[in-house]
Amino acid sequence: MHIHYISEYNSILNHFLAQIRDVNIQKDSMRFRKNIERIGEIMAYELSKTLDYKNIEVQTPLGIKHTTTVAEPVVLCSILRAGLALHQGFMNFFDEAENGFVSAYRHHYNNDDEFDILVEYQAAPSFEGKNLILIDPMLATGQSIVAVLQKLHLEHQPKEIHIAVVIAAPEGIAYLEKNLPSNCHLWVAALDEKLNEKNYIVPGLGDAGDLAYGSKL
Repeated sequence: MHIHYISEYNSILNHFLAQIRDVNIQKDSMRFRKNIERIGEIMAYELSKTLDYKNIEVQTPLGIKHTTTVAEPVVLCSILRAGLALHQGFMNFFDEAENGFVSAYRHHYNNDDEFDILVEYQAAPSFEGKNLILIDPMLATGQSIVAVLQKLHLEHQPKEIHIAVVIAAPEGIAYLEKNLPSNCHLWVAALDEKLNEKNYIVPGLGDAGDLAYGSKL
């Protein structure tokens, strides 16, 4: 798997990452969502540099301009609900992309630390020959992303699979490397230290879905 760490060098990205972690700034859910969206825009721009492009001609009012555009279509697919704000950031840049949505959540059968990932809903177009970008803010254990890709039944293989996450734990990255094809791309805005005993990312930022959209039952 090809891994891209995009906060290795100082940029405005680190400013937005700091704000989404700050417990005081987190109290403003609209600001939290906007900062996640901004991070999505930055990640979309960096990811776009690796896509294939084709030559085109554009008619301007004064003549013809020879330039380039993305060669294959893009499909943005988010894991509900936490992925929605990040999805919007990607959609701001890939504004002609098709869009898919999949649900995934941890189901604790015995109300303990053991859980399975349940994927119960999907609505997505064909991925055949397209660039699939799977979007989820937090990469903790990695089980959700693997379960979602299995649920999507990729009989119609995309040209490339890109996975975009804001914050990742080393354990989740190792799980993806073990369970996904070697030609996948993983885009990480920030790499954190570890998972705790409940499989939450440390230092992380808390529950991205709750911070963006309110607590759940």
